[in-house]
Amino acid sequence: MTITTTATSFGSLNVRPPLIASGQRIGILGGSFNPPHQGHLNISTMALKKLELDRIWWLVTPCNPIKSQQNLMDLRQRIDAATELSNHPRIDVTAFEASLPTNYTADTLTFLKRRFPSVDFVWLMGADNLATFHKWQKWHTIFETMPIAVFDRPGFRFKALSSPAAQTYKSRRITNRHAIRLAHQYPPAWQFVTLPLTHLSSTELRKKVPFS
Repeated sequence: MTITTTATSFGSLNVRPPLIASGQRIGILGGSFNPPHQGHLNISTMALKKLELDRIWWLVTPCNPIKSQQNLMDLRQRIDAATELSNHPRIDVTAFEASLPTNYTADTLTFLKRRFPSVDFVWLMGADNLATFHKWQKWHTIFETMPIAVFDRPGFRFKALSSPAAQTYKSRRITNRHAIRLAHQYPPAWQFVTLPLTHLSSTELRKKVPFS
């Protein structure tokens, strides 16, 4: 396959996402990864299988604009920890967002769609994020930029599916039976993915193990 490397007029060539090929299906799991944990890996392997994705990007963000930056590990530490944990031939750890003049997911996804128009991206997130998604900057834009796969989290199924975002795009939800089609759907399109649940979270891990 031909590697897609040419940038459009949107974004500097200094912004270097992982190399990808035209026509590939790429899942993007964004977050602070502070620290990364098995739950991130479980979501990723499930996405590769159920959505028939070619690769997963762990997009390690410099900071989350709606979360406290207290106890946030250095970006390099989080990248190294994520790389060590993932250890998977189809998972790429990247922090290219640090080179963009934005802290907001909507802008990052717009950049990717313009830089790689022939790649099928899927935004991956946990049900806990969907529950509060309406508080994200330009959340409508995220829904309308690329398909979204929402992964179940303990205690969040009802909150997620009854959230303002889920209700707004209720008619655009696709069933698990059509999961393999998600990457090719024209947004807005989203799916709620059930999987074996884990109570692991970065917040709880930080309470148990102080990271320096």
